[in-house]
Amino acid sequence: MNRILIASAFLLVSISAAFADEIPSAPPATAVVSPAPKAPAPKLVEPHLHIPRSNVVGHARVALTFDACMGQADERILSTLVRERIPATIFVTARWLKRNPAAVAVFLQNPDLFELENHGQNHIPAVDTPTLIYGIASAGSPQAVRQEVEGGAAAMVAAGIPAPHWFRGSTAKYDLSAIGEIRAMGYRIAGYSVNGDGGSLLGAVITEKRIASAKDGDVVISHVNQPTHAAGEGVAKALVDLKAKGTQFVRLEDVEDTGDDKTTE
Repeated sequence: MNRILIASAFLLVSISAAFADEIPSAPPATAVVSPAPKAPAPKLVEPHLHIPRSNVVGHARVALTFDACMGQADERILSTLVRERIPATIFVTARWLKRNPAAVAVFLQNPDLFELENHGQNHIPAVDTPTLIYGIASAGSPQAVRQEVEGGAAAMVAAGIPAPHWFRGSTAKYDLSAIGEIRAMGYRIAGYSVNGDGGSLLGAVITEKRIASAKDGDVVISHVNQPTHAAGEGVAKALVDLKAKGTQFVRLEDVEDTGDDKTTE
């Protein structure tokens, strides 16, 4: 009888030990760490720019500006500007200059039509704190903003283009401190008053309507680097529309201007 009791007790102890091995031990207590507070997003502005009105009925004064960011030249737009003898201000990046020597030659062969200005070295938004704008990482520091501006200007001079006086950054958005830094470098910053092609992402019909609706004193922004996008067709048609209405086309260097957010003061 005693042997049976001892054997039973031994069996219970063994079973308990086996189950104890399968039960996970409680994790050690750890201190609760609060997540580090996120840095506030920088306040961004997208400055406007206007030129003096002609105040002549049927002869509105409009400044056409085009960004040449990356990619290839849009011959639909470029050939229309040359054929119709329509002046425009072209903002070029160092990357675009390198890929489009033939288009650069056309610009330089027509100095009465084209004013070439600075769109930066690598098409990086001129914002001096880290952030994303339309998915594009900003310059992120004052030093990087300066490099974007100076690198773009150096590439222009190396390509035989006169030193620029205007700057327009990628996305056309800035923080106020970067605006102050760029102005201190001697540049005027080119905003706009009519977004013609929505970053070259709009269709041909709506692009044509937007640009053709430009009023006296407007500054239009469009793109000349997306030859496969439908927007380019609309841009080319709108140029002809505006000319037919008697529009007076000017470059930024030809007139006075008024930009908000201290971009031209």
